[in-house]
Amino acid sequence: MSNTILVTGATGNVGSQVVQQLIASGITPRVAVRSINKAESLKKAGAEPVEMDLDRPETVQSALTGVDKVFLVSPFVPNMVELTAILIEAAKKAKVQQIVKLSALAQPGIALSKWHEEMENAIAQARTQGFASADIPFTFLLPNGFMQNFVNVMAETIKSENAFYLNAGEGKVSFVDTRDIASVAVAALITSGHEGQSYNITGSEALSHAEAAAILSQVLGRAINYVDVPEDAVRQGMQGTGMPEPTVNALLELYASYKAGQAATLSPTVEQVTGKQPISFEQFAKDYAEVWQ
Repeated sequence: MSNTILVTGATGNVGSQVVQQLIASGITPRVAVRSINKAESLKKAGAEPVEMDLDRPETVQSALTGVDKVFLVSPFVPNMVELTAILIEAAKKAKVQQIVKLSALAQPGIALSKWHEEMENAIAQARTQGFASADIPFTFLLPNGFMQNFVNVMAETIKSENAFYLNAGEGKVSFVDTRDIASVAVAALITSGHEGQSYNITGSEALSHAEAAAILSQVLGRAINYVDVPEDAVRQGMQGTGMPEPTVNALLELYASYKAGQAATLSPTVEQVTGKQPISFEQFAKDYAEVWQ
């Protein structure tokens, strides 16, 4: 078991679950935050906050000092590849022993998959440059769409309008609970045998968004509708929030891949790595029901 694990993206969908599960395992994770002043809750929970801002490389090297393993969540911004390269270089200098990177289930031809592939290649190449001090074993986690997006992205309209809106058609998606992704990540961080592996991570069933809405309806006791809206309307909505155009395009490509049925693949990774069945969408809905009330 490693002595010091640095978790990036510690307040996000997956990173927060990784932090919780590491603490539950008796480990005090070091968590990267942009501002120490906003990390009091993480400290109270049992983590060790450290300031790290990829836009300020000097903070990255400092945060990695004495770190054995890194759980890497790249920020979802247009220059995510360049920012991740900064961390990889700092990890090499710090002689990090393993990087467990959160990627995404590969979809043919879309920008998001290409970006993650570039970052994965950079990490893999960092361990084959002929110097032992730069030899960083890796584990890549490639999950499908998060169940928690129904909480973090769609909760407001589910509560207020009994509906959620997307342009994913009737394509099925093997949604996965971020708690399961975190369980695989923690196993990769604290047990051996995961080095050099790329894990596709999905739930145990593929559902269309309409089928997901039906499950939500049953659990919540009221009709929840999925509304398949035109791509232009989704684009305008994203642009209205100030989202950068490359990010807008990347998400629309992802939804188009859902619509085309390219996200229905199932993987046994969760059970194989953790020994437990993946959390079903119905169980997820029951666990988070109060969010939509």
